Amino acid sequence: MRVSEYVTFDAVGLAELVARGEVAPAELEAAAREAARRVEPRINAVVEMWPADDAPRPGSTPLAGVPFLIKDIGVSMAGRRTELGSRLAAGNVAEADSFLMARFRHAGLVTLGRTATPELAYSITTEPALHGPTRNPWDPRRSAGGSSGGAGAAVAAGVVPLAHATDAAGSLRIPAAYNGLFGLKPTRGRVSMGPGADEVFNGLAAHGSVSRTVRDSAALLDLIRGPEPGDPYFAQQPPRPYAEEVTRPPGSLRIGVLPRAWGGRRTTAPVADALTRTVALLEDLGHRVAEAEVELGADWEEFILANARLMAANLAADVDALAAAFDRPVDSSTLEPATLAGHRYGQRVSGVQFAAALAVRNRVARSLARYFAAYDVLLTPTLPELPLPLGGYAEGGDALDGHGWIGRLNDRSPFSMPFNVAGTPAMSVPVTSDERTGLPIGMQFAAGYGREDRLFRLAGQLEQASPWLGRTPVVWAGQHPRH
Repeated sequence: MRVSEYVTFDAVGLAELVARGEVAPAELEAAAREAARRVEPRINAVVEMWPADDAPRPGSTPLAGVPFLIKDIGVSMAGRRTELGSRLAAGNVAEADSFLMARFRHAGLVTLGRTATPELAYSITTEPALHGPTRNPWDPRRSAGGSSGGAGAAVAAGVVPLAHATDAAGSLRIPAAYNGLFGLKPTRGRVSMGPGADEVFNGLAAHGSVSRTVRDSAALLDLIRGPEPGDPYFAQQPPRPYAEEVTRPPGSLRIGVLPRAWGGRRTTAPVADALTRTVALLEDLGHRVAEAEVELGADWEEFILANARLMAANLAADVDALAAAFDRPVDSSTLEPATLAGHRYGQRVSGVQFAAALAVRNRVARSLARYFAAYDVLLTPTLPELPLPLGGYAEGGDALDGHGWIGRLNDRSPFSMPFNVAGTPAMSVPVTSDERTGLPIGMQFAAGYGREDRLFRLAGQLEQASPWLGRTPVVWAGQHPRH
């Protein structure tokens, strides 16, 4: 299969070719490797490529035989390196599969390597000292987002049709928005974090994927959802597969719009215009759309402080464990300035402060839950601005402590983290683009706890009304027939 043909198919489409015997998994693997060879010098999204060590069972699942990449954090593949984007964990090799990796294998996915992440996933741009910056395929001068920036860039550039991603503060939805992809953060407890962890960042983090089509993300979530023994959270399983929901009409939804971010962050003109066009599209589709005033349940500064304490305390524990495991110092030789400052801040968080932060998490979750009784879906921009230039996010970061760094994260991405705190599903959909630059603009839709079905139905409808499948990023200029 030629690369130019390979990149026109989504994952479900490729698996259908394999199931019908029209193409062999080895041919898809070869095309994926060739696609990576062509674009990697310009985007730096894939940290390491591996020889495929699984023999997929063609036709056994909707994704069998499809090339796949996992993020360099959050999932363990036996015998493969997972370095967390950090010099502190350089050379680390996983001893066993995590629960999620076992499900990827059972799905028949052909895992070819790992994608870049910022150090310990502690940023919303992927520019780690260990591997260098990941570039946006639509404009290589700009960030691909983070912390799943490698996954976002690799999928947008056509290396693989979908890839593993994680989200603790927008880390899946931000790269989806920056790279013109679909990305859904599932409900807390939908996908297991085990066995190495019961929860990550006290339940803020979730496993998911980024993909070029809605049905790919739905098919993968169907294959990886469900609890494992010992999981601390449980999300009730849906009445039907998510892959079926994508094709079902969503009905006339009550959609509340939040045009202004919590905390007062202003949305830039291109994004505000995109939100206006999205509202008009939703009304044309028959939805009831109205501006909503949604109380967060906490003062914004109180919200930032609570999340800084939760995330930095968890970061400090992780850093100390890694330093002990590899017998390495915790200093500037192993950690970047922002991570080192976050570690020091986390060490100072007291037990009382940590418990108070969990109480804020509860208040936010309870407050947002009330609004999902009044609205089926809440709509916000995924981000208030277009993709940042590389290097822009870290400017002045050397002077920030853990509190200041999390404050910056929430200033740059003020719409995403509340839904991590609440544990509710939220997705970024590339409904439109900036008319001046052509860069994609993501819109975020959130639903009540366990209501991914509602989001997939709406996403399927939006995909038909404003399709992004087939758009070709600039990294393929002169090489791809559809550019």
